[in-house]
Amino acid sequence: MKTRIKWIEGLALAGKGESNHWITMDAGEEVGGSDAGTRPLEIFLLGLGGCTSMDVISILKKKRVPLDDFELEIEADRAAEHPKVFTKIRLKFIFYGTGIKEQDVERAIELSETKYCSASAMLRKASEISVEREIREKKS
Repeated sequence: MKTRIKWIEGLALAGKGESNHWITMDAGEEVGGSDAGTRPLEIFLLGLGGCTSMDVISILKKKRVPLDDFELEIEADRAAEHPKVFTKIRLKFIFYGTGIKEQDVERAIELSETKYCSASAMLRKASEISVEREIREKKS
């Protein structure tokens, strides 16, 4: 896998991977950026969220689970000193639909955590990751 970073100005950057899609990154004004893009560590968490979400949704579709909607909320704590690594990450999976079985949701999350999600596997070596799940009736 290859990526490329292009400096825009100040601390603003554009990045592109093999998928050929550009994303912008920047720092806040308080540290010399212009607040013109997503923070790199936010992208890191979004990558974790995307990786595990795609796994879980795919597994549930294969099991023919009646999923109407899905959300994943992620919160992370960071070390106080540099490098300010993630120390704890909390994932909250929220599933919407009627007739969703708890065991199907549990198994899909477990498979993502233990077998499929590369981002989760890498982060677990450095951070504590906790998982919460909730099943709700169809979103109105």
